[in-house]
Parts: sequence; C-alpha cells; structure tokens
Amino acid sequence: MLEIIKAVIYGIVEGITEWLPISSTGHLILVEQLIPFKGLSEGFFDMFDVVIQLGAIMAVVVLFWSQIWPFQRPDKKKKAQAGILSYVNMDIMTLWFKILVSCVPAAVIGILFDEVFEALFYNPISIAIALIVFGMAFIIIETWNKGRRPKISALSEITYQTALLIGVFQVIAAVFPGTSRSGATIVGALLIGVSRTVAAEYTFFLAIPVMFGASLLKVVKFGFHFTSLEAVTLAVGTIVSFMVSLFVLKFLMGYIKKHDFKVFGWYRIALGIVVLIYFWVMQ
Repeated sequence: MLEIIKAVIYGIVEGITEWLPISSTGHLILVEQLIPFKGLSEGFFDMFDVVIQLGAIMAVVVLFWSQIWPFQRPDKKKKAQAGILSYVNMDIMTLWFKILVSCVPAAVIGILFDEVFEALFYNPISIAIALIVFGMAFIIIETWNKGRRPKISALSEITYQTALLIGVFQVIAAVFPGTSRSGATIVGALLIGVSRTVAAEYTFFLAIPVMFGASLLKVVKFGFHFTSLEAVTLAVGTIVSFMVSLFVLKFLMGYIKKHDFKVFGWYRIALGIVVLIYFWVMQ
C-alpha cells in the first residue's frame, strides 16, 4: 500500500512538471532520492520515470484532439473532387511531418548514447546545475524578447528549418536531466522568434512521438516481466499523471496568454540552489 501511495505522489509530480518548463525527469529523480520505491526490481525506477509520462501525453491527445488528428469525414463534393485525399486534413498532416523532423536529432542521440548520458548526468548535482542554467536562460530570453513582435504566431508558419532547430534544442534535454524537454524546446522556439502560445503548443505535440518512443525503448530494455506490485504501481502513476496533466495544461495555456515564463525561471534557480545545498550538506 505504501508503494501505491508513492506512485500517486510520483504521478502528481509528473503531471505538474511535465508541462511546466521545470523538468519532470529532474523532479522525479529528486523525489526518488527522498522517497524511493522499496521491494521492486532493479532498474524499475529508470523505466518508471519515463513510462509514467505516457499519462501526461494522453492528456495532450485528449485536449488537443481536433488539432492533431489528421483524418476526417469529407462532404460529398470534396470527396468527389479529391478522392481519398479528401479524408486527410493536409494542414495537420504537414504539421506532423514537421514534428517528425523535430524528433530526428533527439531520437538519434537517445538511441546511440542514452545509457552513457544516464551514467554521466543522472544525479542530483547535474540536475541542480541544469535547473539553474536554464532558469537563467528563461529570464534572459524573456527580457530580451520584451516588446519584440514574434516572427511566428501560428503553427502553420513553422517551417521545416524551424522544426529542425527546435529539435536540436530538444537534444539538450535528452542529454542533461533537469533541463526539461518542454523547457529546452520552448527556449529554442522563443530564440527563433516563435510566440509563447505557439511554442507551448508545438512542444506539447512534439512530446507525443518523443515520449511514446522513449517509453517503448525503456520498456523493451527493462523487459515485460512485471511483478503484480510493479504493474499496479506503473498503472497508478500513469493514471494520476494523466488526470493532473489535464488541469495543468489548461492552466498553462491560460497563463502564458497574459504572462511570460520568467516565474518558471526564478523557480528553477531557487530549486537548483536548494538541491545543491541539500546534497552538499548530506554529503
């Protein structure tokens, strides 16, 4: 029962931190340091803290279904003119092609060097440094952007070149836990001249193939031999992260229409300092 309660806590943390640019992986690793799972297989947490993000991803699918599902039922006139293509929304399909372009850099790096980066950087000190550095980046970039008109204010205006550049920024999060996947892509998008709202939405959509792929990779590496407790723990964490994400996504989209990302930058810096002090004292 205690492990299930821990799974609920992990799910809440994941649901909140996956979408706010403050690093879900970093927070989950820190929570694991404070309230680790007991009696579970070796390597379970490394798989759990990635797969649990599927719940958060499903929240995006539910909330933004009309913007990401490219298939439709055409009217008779359109069907007669375009044939089978009338069943496809080409604007949404083009968006998915761009998202796949953004996925390429992180996919290549993740497949080739995932275990290397885990061994080098998946520790509290590296997380704290990443929290602080990208917290400063948010503050600096938002200050620099103040009063500037974004070059890209709609998803349709994102080019393949822009998509690739955003994907390169996503690599930073794949290397350094604590960076935040959403944080890295949003920072990159803001630098390129993408508006906050479009940067956030594109980041949400980009998370779908990235996290499905990462989750599949982790499950394959861990194996499909779950104990009953592990299966329940994973299911509970995933369901809770889904439910919490529904509220967090709605909050964030409303928030960034009137505010910038500086508050998240200050939070990251404060948390990073606390983590450094805590683990320095503990050592």
